[in-house]
Amino acid sequence: MNREEAISYIEAYGWSAMKLGLGRTRELLQKLGDPQKKLHFVHVTGSNGKGSVCAMTAHILKEAGYRTGLYTSPYLEDFCERIQVDEESIPGDALGRITERVKAFAEAMEDHPSQFELVTAIAMEYFYETACDIVVLEVGMGGTFDSTNAIDAPEVAVITNVGLEHTEYLGDTLEKIAQTKGGIIKTGCTAVCYDGAPAVSAVIRQICEERKVPLRHVESASLKGGKADLDGQHFSYRGKRYRLGLLGPHQIHNAATVLEIVEALTERGWKIPEKAVRNGLKTAKWPARFEILDKDPLFILDGGHNPQCAEAMAASLRALLRGKKVLFLAGVLADKDYPEILRILKPFAGEFICVTPASPRALSAEDFAEAVRKLGIPAQTAGSIAEGVALAREKGMASGLPVVAFGSLYLAGGVRTVYRSYRDLS
Repeated sequence: MNREEAISYIEAYGWSAMKLGLGRTRELLQKLGDPQKKLHFVHVTGSNGKGSVCAMTAHILKEAGYRTGLYTSPYLEDFCERIQVDEESIPGDALGRITERVKAFAEAMEDHPSQFELVTAIAMEYFYETACDIVVLEVGMGGTFDSTNAIDAPEVAVITNVGLEHTEYLGDTLEKIAQTKGGIIKTGCTAVCYDGAPAVSAVIRQICEERKVPLRHVESASLKGGKADLDGQHFSYRGKRYRLGLLGPHQIHNAATVLEIVEALTERGWKIPEKAVRNGLKTAKWPARFEILDKDPLFILDGGHNPQCAEAMAASLRALLRGKKVLFLAGVLADKDYPEILRILKPFAGEFICVTPASPRALSAEDFAEAVRKLGIPAQTAGSIAEGVALAREKGMASGLPVVAFGSLYLAGGVRTVYRSYRDLS
């Protein structure tokens, strides 16, 4: 099986929304010899920020000399991004070989694994084969019944910022969602919690008490922002100053969460030098999270797709552009709360270019533009993401307005791919 055949096989199976549970994943992993039981993990869940926290944590661990696995979803430009070792995506031949082995076991199961369950099993086998010292593992959705929760107690279980999301599966209150996400906390690990809603913190604290798990909580009072520009930002935490390569005030809170993860790992015997922490925070990259693609014209890419993301983007725009109007290149999914997103971003909007993201759930560019115009904001449509990027660059250079592309990771991946024709993106 080659790379393309492997991806086609995996994507032939949808997400088993009506069959939540760990039974299929555990059965498949057992057939593979339980590779996950021979690995160490930092397990990360949350509604926002978990990808950034995973990227920073993995980068620091690599800087510290550990062979580090990273499992994230969804991907931006290439399927293989989801499974990385030392920041290198799984090679196509390895994906094909492992998928062929997984397929043989999956096809023999009475209840065939879902797409995410297949990828999780493939990732575990690859991390084991490549002798990872530690794996940073991002939850797909929720926690308790997520496929990644088939692991035993991780070194550290991390709860990032929690908001109302996937309420039909996770619960309709912050407390219920926190309870579900708290399912990754297992006796034998250390827990780390973001400084978010008090209701969430209370639930996580109770879970830790019940399971006798030590809890490290981000201390908001010890966290202070500093000078920020388009090249990065400074902040201090617990009396120490750091430089962070990722942009936006919210990333400072994510970085503080990462510092607590480092402390938790250190307490558990992992050797992480101060130099690795500082270099890791300074040079960590996480594409499509307020990412500067270009400075002439200024072209910013953000995968923000819900009101929480929009609030974070608004804070970043205030901090870095100081009230300057922007040209938005945007496309959203129809099932997202785009009216609220537009309300939050309206004060920054000089104009909108609307496109249709590459997803069956996408809101059409025409319908999105109509929603924008109802707010009194000029809007036009582009027939494709490539046309949208070209038009935004042209208008940005002519008007001097910064361009901000946002609305969906499906859109963000397309914009990044198109932008490679203009400049080399790392």
